[in-house]
Amino acid sequence: MRKIVFAAAIAGAALSLAACSQKTEDAAEETTDNAMADAEANADAAGDAVGDAASDAGTAVEQAADGASDAATDAAAETEADVQDESKAKAAAD
Repeated sequence: MRKIVFAAAIAGAALSLAACSQKTEDAAEETTDNAMADAEANADAAGDAVGDAASDAGTAVEQAADGASDAATDAAAETEADVQDESKAKAAAD
């Protein structure tokens, strides 16, 4: 009789552990799914940020190049005006 009671107790314990394991497995799967969704959202946000930064950098480079071109043209007109002893406006016009 003791063996039957002992076997029943072991079987009951095994079933309760199996139920706990299934709940734990389900929770772990849900946690993994949520982590993957968060990682995907973060990767998308990072990609957008990189794209925006690249666009901003391109705009800054373009503006710097325009400024450098204007400065070079202005310096050339000023140098020509000094060399030819004329006004800067006249030197810029030729």
